[in-house]
Amino acid sequence: MPNIQGNRTLTEWLALLLGVVILLVGLFFLIAGADLAMLGGSTYYALCGIILIASGVFMLMGRTLGAFLYLGALAYTWVWSLWEVGFSPVDLLPRAFGPTILGILVALTIPVLRRMESRRTLRGAV
Repeated sequence: MPNIQGNRTLTEWLALLLGVVILLVGLFFLIAGADLAMLGGSTYYALCGIILIASGVFMLMGRTLGAFLYLGALAYTWVWSLWEVGFSPVDLLPRAFGPTILGILVALTIPVLRRMESRRTLRGAV
């Protein structure tokens, strides 16, 4: 894979971009979710926002932990969605479709993040 700038490949830049997207979604979830929780609504969004922020930060650091945190949040999303609406496809679609699409992209970044981690370890950084 050709280098675009410095030592980063296109796939590494795309993985970092995905980390930024997840971080921004997490910030939105945390802020809006905290408002919702204060009004007596579900705490799902605030809790998921915290996990997504951590996921995005770790992905920006080039760590696979970020991907696994996101996949954990995705599992939490599916459990929450099924608990809230059951197996109704019409009701599950808005709750789980977007996070699942992002989850597929995150799963595809795991090899890239592993390569970034191993390269950082070889250079002596922790």
